[in-house]
Amino acid sequence: MNCRKPLAFLKRDFHIALSYRFSFLLQLTSVFFFILSFYFISKLFGKAALPYLSSYGGDYFPFVLIGLAMANFLNIGLTTFAESIREEQTMGTLEAMLVTPSKLSTIILSSSLWNFLFSSAKVSIYLLLGGLLFGVDFSRTNLPAALLILALTTLSFCSLGIISASFIMVFKRGTPITHLLTSSSNLFGGVFFPIAVLPGWLQNISKLLPITYSLQAMRHAVLNGYSLRTLSHDLLALVAFAGVTLPLSIFIFNIAVKKAKERGSLAHY
Repeated sequence: MNCRKPLAFLKRDFHIALSYRFSFLLQLTSVFFFILSFYFISKLFGKAALPYLSSYGGDYFPFVLIGLAMANFLNIGLTTFAESIREEQTMGTLEAMLVTPSKLSTIILSSSLWNFLFSSAKVSIYLLLGGLLFGVDFSRTNLPAALLILALTTLSFCSLGIISASFIMVFKRGTPITHLLTSSSNLFGGVFFPIAVLPGWLQNISKLLPITYSLQAMRHAVLNGYSLRTLSHDLLALVAFAGVTLPLSIFIFNIAVKKAKERGSLAHY
C-alpha cells in the first residue's frame, strides 16, 4: 500500500508528460546542443584553465559537464515542489488531496517523483554523450560514492524546494528565494568554473551553499575515483545540511498548509 500511492502519482505524471510528445522529445534532444556549446567553449580555454583545474584532471569540459548535470538536480530540487503545488491548485485537486488519509509527506514526495526521474534520465544522457561522443574518461569513477553523493545532494536541494513550496501555499505566488538560490548556486557553487578563481571573501559565500560540497565531491568521485574516506569532509557537510534543513522544511510546510486551511485558501491561486 505504501508503494501504490507514489506509483500512482508517477503513472499520472508520466502520462501527462507523454501527452505532450513534441515537448518531451525537444527536452531530451536539446541536451545534445547544450553539451556541444560547452564542448566548444572548453576548446576556447585551452590550457589557460589548467592551474585551476589540476585537482580535477586539468580538462575544462569534464569539469563543466558534471557541473551542468548536477545543476539539473539543483533546479529540480528547488522548483519541482512549488510547481507541483501550483499545478494542483490550478487544476483544483490540491484541496481534495490534502483531505485524504494520505500523509502530507507522501503527497509532497510523490508529486515530485516524475520530475526527478526525468531529470535523472537527462543527466544520464549528459554523461553518455560526454563519454561516447566527446571522449570524457569515466573509467576511474567510484560509483558507490557518486550514488551516495547524489542521494545527499537530492535531500539537500529538496529541503530548499519544500520551503519554496511553502511560499506558494501561503502567498500563491512564486518566491524570489528560488531565483536567488539558483543564481547564487550557479555563480558561487562552482557549476561553470572553479571557486578558486573567486576572491577570498566570495569563496566564503561558496562554503554556505550545499552545491559547493556536492560538486567538489562528485567531481572527485567521478573524475578521480576518490574513496569515501577522502570525500568525508564534503559528505559530512552535505549530511549536516540535509539533517538540519529537511526536518525544518517539512515543519515550515506543515505550518503553511495549516495557515492555508485556516484561511480557506487551499483552492485559491
